[in-house]
Amino acid sequence: MRLFGFSSSYSSKRSSAAFAVVLGALALSGCSINPATGDKQFAALMSPQQENTVGASEHEKIIDQFGLLDNAAITSYVNEVGQKVVRDTERPDVQYKFFVLDSPIVNAFALPGGYIYVSRGLLALANSEAELAAVLAHETGHVTARHSAERYSTSVVTSLGAGLLSAAIGGGSGVSQALDIGSNLYLSSYSRGQERQADSLGLRYMTRGGYDSQAMPAFLASLQAEGALENRIAGRQGSPGASYFSTHPATDERVSQTGAETQNYPPGGTVNRERHLRTLDGMIYGDSPAHGFARGLDFYHPGMGFTFSVPEGFTITNQPAQVVATSASGGIMLFDLAQGTGDPLAYVQNWVKEAPPQDMERITVNGMQAATGSFAGQINGRPATIRLVAIAWNGRMARFQIAIPAGTSTAEVEGLRRATYSFRSMSAQEKQAVKPYRVRIFTAKAGETVSSVAQTQPFTSLREERFRLLNGLRPGDTLQTGQLYKRIEG
Repeated sequence: MRLFGFSSSYSSKRSSAAFAVVLGALALSGCSINPATGDKQFAALMSPQQENTVGASEHEKIIDQFGLLDNAAITSYVNEVGQKVVRDTERPDVQYKFFVLDSPIVNAFALPGGYIYVSRGLLALANSEAELAAVLAHETGHVTARHSAERYSTSVVTSLGAGLLSAAIGGGSGVSQALDIGSNLYLSSYSRGQERQADSLGLRYMTRGGYDSQAMPAFLASLQAEGALENRIAGRQGSPGASYFSTHPATDERVSQTGAETQNYPPGGTVNRERHLRTLDGMIYGDSPAHGFARGLDFYHPGMGFTFSVPEGFTITNQPAQVVATSASGGIMLFDLAQGTGDPLAYVQNWVKEAPPQDMERITVNGMQAATGSFAGQINGRPATIRLVAIAWNGRMARFQIAIPAGTSTAEVEGLRRATYSFRSMSAQEKQAVKPYRVRIFTAKAGETVSSVAQTQPFTSLREERFRLLNGLRPGDTLQTGQLYKRIEG
């Protein structure tokens, strides 16, 4: 949680306003790239000058929303690899710029004008410099093919920070979308055709940069495994939530096609596994101090100085503008901070104009003035009670929005009630005690196994599965004595 309060998040109204000028100034001077020939194909897109203007403007909003990784060595490394893959493209007019976002979500994306972003979550998943090059080359393909410009020109930019209330009162597009968008590094999905085109261009660019083409299908396989494990951790069925494949749809067919296409390139090339791993040593993994930490059923934000707990059976997702906890039964608990002082009861009364809360009452939460109220709504088509809680805290309103679907057990309802009463300020000792997880590189010793090393990681479940994913190890693969590997330390 970096930003707080819906007023400070990137709302759909702001998104529409930001792109009104762009949509009103479409030019016929745009072009896309034919991946087979490299020829330029003209289309109705914004001009290169407009791309630069939009990219520079939206870059500032991206940085404000997510923040950059504060690690000069990693930033320099990513830029170096990026410049290698863009030194010979069909658009030499573009000034490519590479950035590492301080986000645990595994994702990468590009803005018009050559702004290319990777998250530290993606860096941690990659197991070689060549795999990183594959990602950066793929994103470069989206820029040269003008896919990012096309998405802006057709007004398909996703707004950030969507809230629970709009869905509950029927004004949103569904709470499942609202919960995913907040973590979904900025843009809506590419089409499968665009992804195949970017893959083809990416293979071309990474091999021109001297990298082993096999790294692209290898990393795609890791991404698929990451999505599957993400679902297991969150108790979801089907496709992953806010991850790389949210914005880059992938199928087994796409992975196999990419693997087949590598046969068009000479074997070999730079891999640099050891350099990549040593560069990552000590990098923050998961939540960062700037966004707060989810630790089991507890959320801590030492920088802002607060903590609260969620009920048993809920999974915490730390988003840029809010903290969301969900249960398999459909319960949702959303927390954020908003600007506001004064009477919490008056705040709750005026919170939702479209659905004035009922049964409002004043309460006290750990000595702080607070108020609560509820109204009837719907979540994903199910009738639900929407409970609002506002707590006056340090000149702001700490806010809980809780969706309780019809039929929710008494135990879960009571757990949600206790969770709202758990909000409190952190002590100085607690602030010092809560630290981020970090990626640590180690050399496998004789006798060490995947299981024995995985058990040392600070996770409560699926330790071995997480370790295998982190290191690109398939079921049955063993540790090789003397080889470098990644593990997570608390």
